[in-house]
Amino acid sequence: MLSVEHLDLFHGDARALDDVSLEVPDGAIVAIVGANGAGKTSLIRTIAGMHRPAGGRITFRGVDIAGWPSHKVCNLGIGQVAEGRQVFPSLTVLENLEMGAMLPRAKALRRRQLERVYALFPIMAERASQAAGTLSGGQQQMLAIGRCLMGAPELVMFDEPSLGLSPTVVQDVLRTIRDLNAEGLTCVLVEQNVAVSLKLASRAYVLENGRITLSGTGAELLADDRVRQAYLGL
Repeated sequence: MLSVEHLDLFHGDARALDDVSLEVPDGAIVAIVGANGAGKTSLIRTIAGMHRPAGGRITFRGVDIAGWPSHKVCNLGIGQVAEGRQVFPSLTVLENLEMGAMLPRAKALRRRQLERVYALFPIMAERASQAAGTLSGGQQQMLAIGRCLMGAPELVMFDEPSLGLSPTVVQDVLRTIRDLNAEGLTCVLVEQNVAVSLKLASRAYVLENGRITLSGTGAELLADDRVRQAYLGL
């Protein structure tokens, strides 16, 4: 579904991504793991059209989208749940969700997608008229995921979805990602919780200092001594 080939990105004179290549098969969960500053968010933002790469290709369903503006990338079917949730705090829950359905591809599906989000997160229906900024961190994460789903994406990139959440809520969020994938949604999971993300993923990549240093199935990387020592403390 998504192919990244020899992607390079600079922030000023600093190289953020160096010859990055990866594949995201249709219907898969692909994990991208690595330490802070490894380039994970830069990669997600470049795929999403928020950074312009210096070189390389990003192909989605056979279309090279490298350098496309973010609104065109979204309307093609690539959604993003950003790090830190980034809900609109002064808007209500419903207004936040409606913002996600403003894409041309999603307008006709608004009612169906809203019912889907409410079925997935009943608390969102209960809090529909509540200001998003008054929700708990876990509820804001649900809202961020719901807002993304309102755009009717075919692939969703989750950037650190467990960040700042309690262990119980983290399990709920990751279970939601697994359930969405079971329904057919292709997922890219960027997550500092390496063990959990590798258990979820059918394929995974290790990103270090802007370069892919390891790749394989989630199970293979979970068993790799280098991964276990560097990220799992084993």
